[in-house]
Amino acid sequence: MQYQDRVSSLLASGYECLKNADLGSASKAFDQAMHDDFDNPEVLFAMKCAQFWNGILKELGGLETALGKGDRIVARWKSFQDFLSRIPGDFEKALYAFKRLAFGLALDFYLSVPDEVKTSLGAEFDFRLGRCRKALGDYETALQHLERAAKFKKDDARYMAELADCQALSGEQRISKTLFREAFFIAPDKIDLELLESDMIRKLIQRTEESRKELKELAEWIPVYGELSGLFGLPRELTPSERSRLTSSMFQLENDIRENPSLEQSLKPRLLNRYFWLLRHYEATGAEQAKLEKTLQKIRLLDENIFKQYES
Repeated sequence: MQYQDRVSSLLASGYECLKNADLGSASKAFDQAMHDDFDNPEVLFAMKCAQFWNGILKELGGLETALGKGDRIVARWKSFQDFLSRIPGDFEKALYAFKRLAFGLALDFYLSVPDEVKTSLGAEFDFRLGRCRKALGDYETALQHLERAAKFKKDDARYMAELADCQALSGEQRISKTLFREAFFIAPDKIDLELLESDMIRKLIQRTEESRKELKELAEWIPVYGELSGLFGLPRELTPSERSRLTSSMFQLENDIRENPSLEQSLKPRLLNRYFWLLRHYEATGAEQAKLEKTLQKIRLLDENIFKQYES
């Protein structure tokens, strides 16, 4: 019991060091814990994660700018998610501490960027700060940065998705659903899925992963399953210009599939998403039933299984 208490104390000390961006002291604490209990799964997990991030910090020595270092850390956080899938264990306290380490360091680097660089980056700099603040749990400040960034880049799917995620983490579920739906319509492939944290979107991503094995098009299928689950099922009347762009996009996708059937699997989720958007427009405007039936028939012809799930 005495050894267990000491190991728990060393782990807790290591996690506090990580939160203060002191990976060196954290690694020493984990190493001492390993000497006391070599087979402890949480200690092994923490040691492997510390080794991963020690390697990342060494990489930073080859980068000249604070901006580049901050960007490298955020990029490596995405690599870290893949790393975690290959090692045993899922220890919440450890993961939280390493997230604090990564995004705390990234934020410090961003804040040290020269003022003239910050100004030249504009919305992109606000986006970087907002993403770090969100990961660190400072949702109020994160929202300020992300809203300011999204205001200047209204059609940027990355900005919109991060803002949606922050809204969800702040308890604004309805606003979040609307923003996520828009983001996954604009450019699903541009969204950093690994950086989204809210339970709402993580569960949707997990459901999509379980339902579709074509992971290459995972992001494209997320809005489809968002519609099927009701998460994205929000009626919205499109403006004339939005309706025109939607119709044009649908026509182009239909034509591409007709002319080259080998493209169907990759283009199918995007076309399904557009059909769902058209249906929600019809619902919002009280369109005649014949228009809804025509679109439903297109969904059925494109994917019978998706049609059945939608109708059930």
